[in-house]
Amino acid sequence: MLNKVPEVTLYFWVIKILCTTVGETASDYLDGTLNFGLTKTTYVTATALLVTLVFQFRVRKYVPSVYWLAVVLISVVGTQITDNLVDNFGVSLVTTTTIFSIALALVFAVWFASERTLSIHTIHTTRRETFYWAAILFTFALGTAAGDLAAERINLGYWLSAIMFAAVIATVAVAHLRFGLNAVLAFWIAYVVTRPLGASLGDYLSQHRHDGGLGLGTTTTSVLFLGTILLVVSFLSITRKDAPAPRPAIGKLVPEPAYETE
Repeated sequence: MLNKVPEVTLYFWVIKILCTTVGETASDYLDGTLNFGLTKTTYVTATALLVTLVFQFRVRKYVPSVYWLAVVLISVVGTQITDNLVDNFGVSLVTTTTIFSIALALVFAVWFASERTLSIHTIHTTRRETFYWAAILFTFALGTAAGDLAAERINLGYWLSAIMFAAVIATVAVAHLRFGLNAVLAFWIAYVVTRPLGASLGDYLSQHRHDGGLGLGTTTTSVLFLGTILLVVSFLSITRKDAPAPRPAIGKLVPEPAYETE
């Protein structure tokens, strides 16, 4: 099958950050505003994610609507995994950050040992796609824990946390573009850090003013960002601007792509 992941363009990062923001605000909306409760909300979103991943695994190429719906839902579920551990089981944010860091490192280790690459430009087998989505889930769970740790436990606040995480991403980009930081490593660092960046932005927009936010509420913030995601994904579905570039077929003696950005 063809590569199942879009090209890493500006559109990719814009939608990724929007998805991470929705993951935070939509989870809060379902849990708090609609009074589903954290446990029931997790069951509902996890079921929706599993159904979407069935479709994602069944398609034979990158389909923007299916792929990005899976990312939105996995961002919500990743948030709720961390929230359940912290709120329902009393696990500290330091512990959850450590646990998910180790879990993500193990996924990468097994993935590399099996496939000899962590590049997202060759997600064209079911096994590689399984590793990919497992890594994505843990990046969201880790990003949630790290973001909450910075904003709440260390008391940096939402806006300062967002600036800090944006600075980390900028540093990684400069290290890759100017100083030769490995492209795959740079991509995955940025992918992890965009989660707490988006969550901090979402909290800043949605939380009450006395809690350090703008007070837009989870409903307004979720609708705003979901609408923007829908517009951008519709645009990409029509224009195919992020369609994966053709890659050599499996089995040909060619090296793996050594880049992650255009």
